[in-house]
Amino acid sequence: MLGLVLAAGAGQADSGLMSEVDARAADKAPMDDRQRASFEQWLADFRRHAAAQGVSEQTLTRALDGVRYRSRIIEHDRHQPEFVRPIWEYLDTAVSSTRVTTGRDKLAAHRDTAREMERRYGVPAEVIVAIWGIESNYGSHFGDYSTLDAFATLAFDGRRRDFARRELLAALRIVDAGDIPARDMVGSWAGAMGHTQFIPSSFRAYAVDGDGDGRRDIWHSIPDVMASTANYLKQAGWQAGEPWGAEVRLPDGFDYAQTGRKSTAKWRRQGVRAVSGALPEFSSAEVIVPAGAQGPAFLTGPNFRSILRYNNATSYALAVAKLSDAIAGRDGIVQGWPREQAPLTRDDVTRLQRSLNRLGYDVGGADGIMGPNTRKGLRAFQRDQGLTADGFATQALLARLENA
Repeated sequence: MLGLVLAAGAGQADSGLMSEVDARAADKAPMDDRQRASFEQWLADFRRHAAAQGVSEQTLTRALDGVRYRSRIIEHDRHQPEFVRPIWEYLDTAVSSTRVTTGRDKLAAHRDTAREMERRYGVPAEVIVAIWGIESNYGSHFGDYSTLDAFATLAFDGRRRDFARRELLAALRIVDAGDIPARDMVGSWAGAMGHTQFIPSSFRAYAVDGDGDGRRDIWHSIPDVMASTANYLKQAGWQAGEPWGAEVRLPDGFDYAQTGRKSTAKWRRQGVRAVSGALPEFSSAEVIVPAGAQGPAFLTGPNFRSILRYNNATSYALAVAKLSDAIAGRDGIVQGWPREQAPLTRDDVTRLQRSLNRLGYDVGGADGIMGPNTRKGLRAFQRDQGLTADGFATQALLARLENA
């Protein structure tokens, strides 16, 4: 993620999903005979493919004989939430006092394990625990969907069928390796598994046997959970001994459109100052303003980018960073968020994109997603209008665009 990051991703899996009543009803909706036959044929073809890739017949029998199509998963997959929660609302939940207290309790209960993984991988214990807290609320809800059901359903009928097919094969290889029985491989509707929500390909690449029993079990073994999470971050470039970043104050006239990472020294010469204490010394750092010029700013280093590798949403990475700070007793965010700003719906963002395109600020397709091209076009419009070019979309800015 290069340059100055100007908007947060959604970062939350449950935002805007259908009601539980609707979801349960959808999951019980029967397939008709034609659909059932089509799914069974697809599954038979995939079984032959998996066998040709070396998955044992025993695993195929144990893992695939009970696989079923889950219509509820498709309802989740196709649902597009109308609203995206503002980052401050997401952080209110992600870094709540209850989650901080529970995180401290979990760290105390598993301190020896967490410190051992910190020593082994260089990732602070509080960061390991924070990811556990954000991903599954410390294991209290990592999902009860069969991972095999999830990826079989998504590979047959989802939006990213090739991806799901690859993940289903990876899941079978995990079962084949003896890490977990097929019946115990459970997680979210989207196929993320266990306490810290690995997808199968990530499990195969980064999961670690932390308790020495010869298996990698992120469902039942906390040492395996912590070792796997820390190893993921280490392989993603975590720098031992460095902080994730710091909250900063930006000078008047700060150029929000600049791109490219800079050293702390160069940011300091532009007038960037720490809210508290000294700026962390980074050779390569970014300034992020997730709510534009009206909200807090942060100087982020390589370890923040490592968290983004885990989940590429600014809101998620900031939640992990600040939850880990809170668990360790460090300060929270000082500067205020623009809570008076009403969030834009997907339809609002689509209208904004169409208006930018109409005015000659080419942002590509109008898909209702605030991506980098949309933010770049919005900054150009703001600059031409004599506004602070921070790329942060508001209802007032949308109205100005539509009236231009």
